[in-house]
Amino acid sequence: MHHRRGNGSEAGFVKGLDPRLKLMVLVLWSVELALVPTLTAAAAGLAGSLCFAAVSGALRDRGFYGRLLAANGFLVFIWLLLPLSFSAGGERVFSFRGLAVTGEGLALSGLITLKALGITTGAMALTRATPALELLAAARSLGAPERAVALTLMTVRYISVVGREYQRLRNAMKVRGFSAKISLHTLRSFGSLAGMLLVRGIERAERVRAAMLCRGWTGRFWIRTGFRFRSGDLGFAFLALALSAAAAFFALPDPASPPLPGTGP
Repeated sequence: MHHRRGNGSEAGFVKGLDPRLKLMVLVLWSVELALVPTLTAAAAGLAGSLCFAAVSGALRDRGFYGRLLAANGFLVFIWLLLPLSFSAGGERVFSFRGLAVTGEGLALSGLITLKALGITTGAMALTRATPALELLAAARSLGAPERAVALTLMTVRYISVVGREYQRLRNAMKVRGFSAKISLHTLRSFGSLAGMLLVRGIERAERVRAAMLCRGWTGRFWIRTGFRFRSGDLGFAFLALALSAAAAFFALPDPASPPLPGTGP
């Protein structure tokens, strides 16, 4: 199938770019942000991700912020637990009921937060308004294993089907008066729910396989791509290269500042 490029009005400049370029930038940018060792470099990476979000039009979408918050909800537990983990030898900032909060723990929590926000912001901005099929086709054209692409494609296609089946089973339980509580009965009920969901999934997979065989499926997914590298892609590549170089510059070690715990050799 041939993919058509949009004019970028719905998702900014990024929408009309070659999906292969967006995928390469996403992978390399995420790896770079994951490896930066300092708060300054992580902040620079987050600023770069915000630049990607700006050119993609994500900053004008209110739903973008809700999805970003949902994807980074785990950071609450980081801030609750990590500042207490260096109490043995770290410099205390304050104490509360015998628990010592250390500067090292706070700095490492900040570093993880900046990295997580930078990576998720960049990922959501670069994949904005790009169908999953396009991204998988781009991954295949870049040399991703065919089986991995096919498995991901089937997962994306049928995850919503499994979700609807789960919702039907939950509604059936509610109609019968089930109410979740901390009890053995609740555990058995959810165990039965998981078992029924597994059985329904196997039955659906068998029907899907039979339908594919009837349509001449021979075990391979043929993904045709019509991707072309254009002038706009070249400009975006230079932007990504400049942001990457800036993040790398801020990541250069400062002899006067020791590395954060867990980030240095």
